[in-house]
Amino acid sequence: MLTQAASPNLLPRAAVAPKERKMFNVAPVAIGWGVLMAIYVGLRFYQQAFAFKYGLDSTTPEFATHWVTLFKLEVPLIFGTGIVMWLYLWMSRDKHMDRLSPETELRRHFNLVAWFIVYTFSFLWVASFYGEGDATWHQTVIRDTALTPSHIVLFYACVPLYIVLGVSTMLYAMTRIPRFADSFSVPLIMAVLGPGLILPNLGYNEWGHAFWLTEEIFSHPLHWGFPILGWTGLALGGVLLQVLMRMAELFKQVDAAMPAAAE
Repeated sequence: MLTQAASPNLLPRAAVAPKERKMFNVAPVAIGWGVLMAIYVGLRFYQQAFAFKYGLDSTTPEFATHWVTLFKLEVPLIFGTGIVMWLYLWMSRDKHMDRLSPETELRRHFNLVAWFIVYTFSFLWVASFYGEGDATWHQTVIRDTALTPSHIVLFYACVPLYIVLGVSTMLYAMTRIPRFADSFSVPLIMAVLGPGLILPNLGYNEWGHAFWLTEEIFSHPLHWGFPILGWTGLALGGVLLQVLMRMAELFKQVDAAMPAAAE
């Protein structure tokens, strides 16, 4: 008796394995890093081209053209983009997190980790490369105004960038993950709010340099606020523990649900 091979389209539905979705997508992280790298490197090349040429005297027309113009463009652009991102995250929030499946919640935890990777990448550029460059600039040139070529890039471009990303990370957690929506995470608030306060601390720093100490001495009390607020970024370790503990629970729930789904 002749038999005909069964067509894949005629197989029982249970025999066809469902297509698995990735828990973690590296593409958004790579894109985020690429965009930030382009911004930071581009600003560094801009400094290299115009800082010593047009940035030594804030009273010249060339300074206004190359540096004040940059300041007036970057501040509304960065914070405007941030407001759009924050509104989107809030308006698109999950209003039914009580119905969230373990698999979906686990995927969102991976997305939160991706947000943190981009946020910390942005913060590290400020805490190391541009922070040290700012001190070097003022030790070499001596400031004549609060708006120097170094400050216009560091305090009014790089710091707002990581503030936008940090608040976006916190909003994602609070609007999409039940554990962060139901209660306040002290490490999460510290990791975002602490570094963000570096921007208003700049006002105290500039007041001190104008009326108290003109030299750029790292160890002077005038600068203590910057490392103290920067150290609050270490609270990311606490957030990571919270995320990993919950992810471990979710992995067990997803694994337990898999045999039942296969049956």
